[in-house]
Amino acid sequence: MTTTRRDDRRPADGSPVARVCVDVPLAHLDRPFDYLVPQALAADAVPGVRVKVRFAGQLVDGWLLERTERSDHPRLAYLDKVVSAVPVLAPEVARLARVVADRYAGSLADVLRLAVPPRHARVEKEIITAAPPAGEPEPEPEPEPEGWRDYPAGPALLRALAGGRSPRAVWSALPGEDWAARYATAVAATVAAGRGALVVVADGRDLDRLDAALTARLGAGRHVCLSAALGPARRYRAFLAARRGDVPVVIGTRAAMFAPVDRLGLVAIWDDGDDLHAEPRAPYPHARDVLLTRAQLAESGVLVGGYARTAEAQLLVETGWAREVVADRAVLRARTPAIVPTGDDPQLARDPGAATARLPSLAWTAAREALRADAPVLVQVPRRGYLPSVACADCRTPARCPHCAGPLALPSAGGSPACRWCARIAAAYACPQCGGRRLRASVTGARRTAEELGRAFPGVPVRTSGREEVLADIPGGAGLVIATPGAEPVAAGGYGAILLLDTWALLTRADLRAGEEALRRWTAAAALARPASDGGRVVVVADGALAPVQALLRWDAGWFAARELAERRELGFPPAMRMASVTGLPVAVADLLAQARLPDGAELLGPVPADGERERMLVRVPRARAAALAGALHAAAGVRSARKATEPVRLQVDPLALF
Repeated sequence: MTTTRRDDRRPADGSPVARVCVDVPLAHLDRPFDYLVPQALAADAVPGVRVKVRFAGQLVDGWLLERTERSDHPRLAYLDKVVSAVPVLAPEVARLARVVADRYAGSLADVLRLAVPPRHARVEKEIITAAPPAGEPEPEPEPEPEGWRDYPAGPALLRALAGGRSPRAVWSALPGEDWAARYATAVAATVAAGRGALVVVADGRDLDRLDAALTARLGAGRHVCLSAALGPARRYRAFLAARRGDVPVVIGTRAAMFAPVDRLGLVAIWDDGDDLHAEPRAPYPHARDVLLTRAQLAESGVLVGGYARTAEAQLLVETGWAREVVADRAVLRARTPAIVPTGDDPQLARDPGAATARLPSLAWTAAREALRADAPVLVQVPRRGYLPSVACADCRTPARCPHCAGPLALPSAGGSPACRWCARIAAAYACPQCGGRRLRASVTGARRTAEELGRAFPGVPVRTSGREEVLADIPGGAGLVIATPGAEPVAAGGYGAILLLDTWALLTRADLRAGEEALRRWTAAAALARPASDGGRVVVVADGALAPVQALLRWDAGWFAARELAERRELGFPPAMRMASVTGLPVAVADLLAQARLPDGAELLGPVPADGERERMLVRVPRARAAALAGALHAAAGVRSARKATEPVRLQVDPLALF
């Protein structure tokens, strides 16, 4: 840390004015502030370094954005300290952060806090004293298309990346696809052209797969992983390696979306519909949108991939901004397992109880045949736990906690009902409607399902994969795996049968994206099955006439995404329109909206109840007025913060959950 004495300060000889973003997350202070650079700090005070400045009588952190010759202000304070001479904030990331802050009605300081990980002094010292990489690495040979040949546009995508061009693609992956290997090939093509790549995935399991695939393709030491789960030291070490240009490739979870990459040539995201890509901290940016913004600013290539397709990705295709990469129907038929529903007319004729049974005979038969063929069986259950929701066995009234009215659940077969909110035991529960004391399952969890199937198939090993313990992979051979969505392990050789149970729990959610999310989770599980030619079967316990089920049966995520996008255009919902949610106490929400100069054509929807005593108002505008809406809301928030309003208001642009 470099500092100076106050009595011997004089301005630096060249570019003596520093523009600093102070780390004060108040909307009315969302602008750079000018400070004089002391001559003693002139060498270290370069754009991108962390600094300490006096602000409102306090010593606060900040980022030095640029050095200039003059300021419009006649009297300036001096920089107090340069925390570190390492310029951690790259110029292109600073520019991106400003654009993202404006897009999401947020403050630059909030975005920079997401973009630059906390400083780790010991790691910084190691990096400074370490020798720079020895020379330029050997150029990468142009990779072979390999699995991309299954997609007519796949080889052209690789040729464009290897040729230094910037293609933009929305990729619908085939069942059984090794998506990590395909991404590694695309990254290798980008590196072969002398450019860098950035890939963002949803969770640690996907990151491990991609890490292994890139190591196999590029060799060790050519990429770094960025994730909040790495811990402060490892994360900061990886960040500095990318910032120094020691590696051409950065991969990671949403923590990597702002990672500095030298000569960026490709940004990619896998499974962009996963809600883990949405940042839960202000200003709540989504990794997909941040990467698309980076691609625009850096003129880089884009790859948005997944087994399913979001309406946002479909909009990129329909507007011509990106090109879809899909397989021919002949290839698709050869790779897809046999997918059948249990609720269509032929199945109901064979098994009239299939409409109400949790495990219809078709599903039971598929599991039995797969186990007989010495193949594993995957059962996807939307809820974890044993019986996460119970009701009176006599009158079917949902069982509620007598203390807080929260839902009761059974932790095990011999356990007492307990509240899921306050955790109180309700051993002496009596139904307030009929006085009954017997309970029945309203929702069956993964552990109860494992118990039931273990009794149905004695002698077969049963594994569970969920929140407590997530399995990455399992060996081949007969066995049952009960998993919650997103926790399905990969089976060696693929699953012989996959059963998708309790589909109503996904389809009946009061959410704009319920159908899209259901299809995403089903395709992610069904993609782990063997092809139909090898005996692979997927049984979805749902009515085959439902649109998400139809999309699964045909493995046509593009058709369903186009249908969803058309419906949202008709109803005026994102991504066809831009929406912002304003959440807080009613008086605070009304105050902010009264201050906001909303653009012409803005519609107010609500209020609707939020958590506690808070409410939510929605503001809807056409996409062309999105910037004006974000600016108006941010300016109104600035008026409230300048007035020192005590009641906070949460602003979110295009939130995942609208209601």
